[in-house]
Amino acid sequence: MLLDLRELRGSENRIERSYAATAFPIETGDEYAVADCVALSFAVRQDGEKYSLCGFLRTTVQFSCGRCLEPYKVGIDLDIDLMYLPYRVNSGEGEFVVSDDDLSSAFYREAQIDLGQLVREQLQLVAPMKPLCRNDCCGLCPVCGISLNVDSCDCETSWDDPRLEGLRALLPSGSRMTYPRKG
Repeated sequence: MLLDLRELRGSENRIERSYAATAFPIETGDEYAVADCVALSFAVRQDGEKYSLCGFLRTTVQFSCGRCLEPYKVGIDLDIDLMYLPYRVNSGEGEFVVSDDDLSSAFYREAQIDLGQLVREQLQLVAPMKPLCRNDCCGLCPVCGISLNVDSCDCETSWDDPRLEGLRALLPSGSRMTYPRKG
């Protein structure tokens, strides 16, 4: 999945690539799985040692819901606008301020851009912090584990926290502290 920059001719080139979902195996820490082929289409513009990639990435990604654990798929259609600079070893000299332009910059080595890494980075950036199959997902019962989206249960979910015994003595007699049930 490498783009060899030595093969580019002229100052602008059009690149279109398609990769099977199996080319992106799940790695440690991934919150998603690529579920469909990945289509990349972009223009590569050269300015000295700098290369600008402008185009789009399309695919389908599978997440696991953060509440009910059910898998669900989302179509991804991303615009790509990245600047690639040659990788240089950091000498550790001087201080640098990170600018907004630095956040859309990446690095290439040995005149090659790793398109697989580009895809992984872009998908990681659009992955939700807490993936939900739908906004009103009820999740799982904390007692029996049944999916509350599909069925209901009669499990008792109230719990008396023993750490609050001292506060319970301050309540009027006969009243009970309750904790609202989510869902």
